[in-house]
Amino acid sequence: MHLFKWSSVVFLLVFALVACSDDGDSDKNTDGGGADGDSDGDSDGDSDGDSDGDSDGDSDGDSDGDSDGDSDGDSDGDSDGDSDGDGDGICGAEKGQLFNKSYPWNQAIENAALDGESQKIIAYLQKYRDDDGTFQIDGPSEEVNNKYGLTILKGKESDRQSFEQTNDFYSPDCDPAPMPVPDGLAIEGESGYECTRDGDCHNIVIVEESCRLYEMWRANISGGTFYGGCHVVWDLNKAYTSVLRGDGCTSADAAGLPIAPLTFTADEIAAGEINHALRFILPNKRFRKMIYVRPATHATGATSGPSEAPPYGVRLRLKASFDDSGLNDAAKIVAAALKKYGMIAADGGGITFTAANDRFTTHKWRDVGLGPHDLKSLNWTDFEVIELGTRYTWDGNCERTPITD
Repeated sequence: MHLFKWSSVVFLLVFALVACSDDGDSDKNTDGGGADGDSDGDSDGDSDGDSDGDSDGDSDGDSDGDSDGDSDGDSDGDSDGDSDGDGDGICGAEKGQLFNKSYPWNQAIENAALDGESQKIIAYLQKYRDDDGTFQIDGPSEEVNNKYGLTILKGKESDRQSFEQTNDFYSPDCDPAPMPVPDGLAIEGESGYECTRDGDCHNIVIVEESCRLYEMWRANISGGTFYGGCHVVWDLNKAYTSVLRGDGCTSADAAGLPIAPLTFTADEIAAGEINHALRFILPNKRFRKMIYVRPATHATGATSGPSEAPPYGVRLRLKASFDDSGLNDAAKIVAAALKKYGMIAADGGGITFTAANDRFTTHKWRDVGLGPHDLKSLNWTDFEVIELGTRYTWDGNCERTPITD
């Protein structure tokens, strides 16, 4: 915005008119009621005439001179530095994120209130601190062409193939729409698209041309036939409500959440920041039986934990007081994300953290310096539980219309 300068003559006239007045506040100026110690007529402590606490002349709370509430110098409401109203990431998201910044996993929670059960839940988890896999990271490895972690692929709509539903496909939770199978890539834990080791075998594909995220659990192409477990089609531009694809409904993860937005990569470590919450998992016996909280939409009958156990969807935050001086530089980046965005319980299993496999990323784990055990020094007592909101009991029901195209 433009800032106008008064001439010295006008300034003297105005000053003469107001110098003798008393505005009735307690700050010894004549601003007309602001008790902030300046003379602009508001109460924010600066002299620009608004009430936001900065000196740029607008009322949005930052100091960049526009009125959109971010600090990038334009007026479009995002933080990417242009004026088109969206982020410069995939399908208009902020860089390093999927979906828009209003979704829970993209929101910073460093100032979020603690839940009343925080101490109880943390104490329960700490009892099992020495379970195998606790605070290990599935993904990082110095091995060339290793198969650890999730494969996050890029594909095209023309890559889509129909599949034969298996017993791991649940209706109406899952979508029978064709699933992309990009040439020359691979599912989780495998060298191609055949699920040979009986793992989760997730097939996760982002298609930017349609702004869709396709995620399948238990994908397997064997003998020329595509067999598919639960397949989920996410619209990266859709304004989902708090129940996402449907309350009571699962996804390619047990909590009903998308997987890719919560998965961190070697490229993010190389960039120096992770701009989203992290996915974490626990053994199902450590989850509160049949209970979930937002942003989750689903629990599972395999849960068997007591009332002090965490529910599916619980969000933990690394304490601001946590001393990261014992971590290497790469691990410090993960710790910073855990302080700012936290981590969300999304699935059942034994290894706490999940990162992306590096076969299909620009940077490699061995080059960015993060190993699978670089967060093993953490304790559950280093974390706290943010406000959980309503506790929901999963009753086995899901109501939604599956996507078929």
